[in-house]
Amino acid sequence: MDHPQPHPQPRPQSRPLPKAELHLHIEGTLEPELAFALAARNGVELPYRDTEELRAAYRFSDLQSFLDLYYGLMAVLRTAEDFTELADAYLARAAAQGVRHAEIFFDPQAHTARGVPLGTVVEGLGAALDRSEERHGVSTRLIMCFLRDESAESALATLEAARPYLDRITGVGLDSAEVGHPPAKFREVYEAAAALGLRRVAHAGEEGPAAYVREALDVLGVERIDHGLRSMEDPELVSRLVRDRVPLTLCPLSNVRLRAVDTLADHPLPSMLAAGLVVTVNSDDPAYFGGYVGDNFDAVRATLGLSPDQLRLLARNSFEASFLDDDEPRRARYLAEVEAHDFDGA
Repeated sequence: MDHPQPHPQPRPQSRPLPKAELHLHIEGTLEPELAFALAARNGVELPYRDTEELRAAYRFSDLQSFLDLYYGLMAVLRTAEDFTELADAYLARAAAQGVRHAEIFFDPQAHTARGVPLGTVVEGLGAALDRSEERHGVSTRLIMCFLRDESAESALATLEAARPYLDRITGVGLDSAEVGHPPAKFREVYEAAAALGLRRVAHAGEEGPAAYVREALDVLGVERIDHGLRSMEDPELVSRLVRDRVPLTLCPLSNVRLRAVDTLADHPLPSMLAAGLVVTVNSDDPAYFGGYVGDNFDAVRATLGLSPDQLRLLARNSFEASFLDDDEPRRARYLAEVEAHDFDGA
């Protein structure tokens, strides 16, 4: 049967390489089994007979074909309990693959547009995040993303609606369909977010051009670039990113599934490392793209021939690029775990 196979389940590996995940959409961790369970609980009818047929739909020609399915499946997320269950399932899988710290994206506009209040989303996710260290050994941060194919006014309204929950939200991001929606469209909301003390990241240079990376830095003042794959087309930009140590949150298996690169063997990760870029490896939307972050590390190690030193550098970069500035002792502990990791025993 010609359809994608289920991605690997968390591996029974005793000591996976410690890492932080910095590019993870919580809605993109909705596994078919959980989608059907929530659909049944909430009385939502899905246009698929079963989980096998749903997995067969995970064949994407580009970013938009993925987004159509991604937003459609969100219909099953209705209650705070649903969001808690979604986040808890992700954290369990992530912990099994070595994640020690996760900075988690969520898309409030995709939920409020369906009549789900922002408070329901934040409180539901927060319930899982609050107990994550105790239950999974994973520290967390929450990053609220604006949908770039919605209006700038909608983004501003979303930021305003989030004011009561800013004690739970570390930063803002920008995601969804990139082409035709340049970063500058969101200048005002990013200025407002900065004034509120929120950290700033943005998707740029995935399907959009390297110029979008420049714009995200110059106009939005972002501290990290999510994806940034096409930065390599602009040598001057690469020099700037290296000089300023701007982190890029790469998602290799996502890039293959969404045709940003033809095959994993074509991925520019080795060239980006060689250029001195501060790159990290992440999973993006792992339920849809064939694997969680540990699976991404395994894939680039096997296919691109990355050495233990390169893998250790990727893990070190992930913690150094994280928003743990308010807890430097924790960051130092995580970095010490990376340095102490024994690849031979992994």
